[in-house]
Amino acid sequence: MAEREKNLCGKMRKLDNPYETWRGYGPLKGWEWRVLKKYQTPSKEKENPYARWFCAVKSPFTQGGWDMGDTYIKDIVPHAVKEQK
Repeated sequence: MAEREKNLCGKMRKLDNPYETWRGYGPLKGWEWRVLKKYQTPSKEKENPYARWFCAVKSPFTQGGWDMGDTYIKDIVPHAVKEQK
């Protein structure tokens, strides 16, 4: 029996210790997404067009603060670059 893939990003993290940070470019320059939780494994995310992450988001519209909530992956990845740690 094949071993099940584990979700290594399934536990909620704090704002100052995200799993990943993505920075927008082009029309979304100035946007930042901090991924605090992922609901699915990477292989399941690829199959699901509505896969989402729980993120803290800073943009020109948040007046320097953070908005937190679920965000579709398809709204981040094509418009941002993952920051290297």
